[in-house]
Amino acid sequence: MIPAVLVYLLVVNVAAYAAFAYDKARAVRGRRRVPERRLLGLALIGGSVGAVVAQRRLRHKTQKEPFRSRLRAILVLHGLLLLGAAVVGADELAMLGEMAAGAASKP
Repeated sequence: MIPAVLVYLLVVNVAAYAAFAYDKARAVRGRRRVPERRLLGLALIGGSVGAVVAQRRLRHKTQKEPFRSRLRAILVLHGLLLLGAAVVGADELAMLGEMAAGAASKP
């Protein structure tokens, strides 16, 4: 299971980096941009590291608020999840997430 998670994280981080690079290229040419919601969505589903690396390396959206703060919050969330997985254990953390998702979907 761990290798599948690592492959997923690699793919989503490469996709986030590529989306930032594509958006930067579009911005330079004055073309239609990638929606911020999509960039943040890629970060949220696991691509936060790729998004931050692209942001810094490409100097893209580094001053734009609230985008910058939202991306930082996603990175902090992912850090806390990793810390939780290290302390509690990945299986227990996943079980808690499933319980929370089930409780949130009930009226």
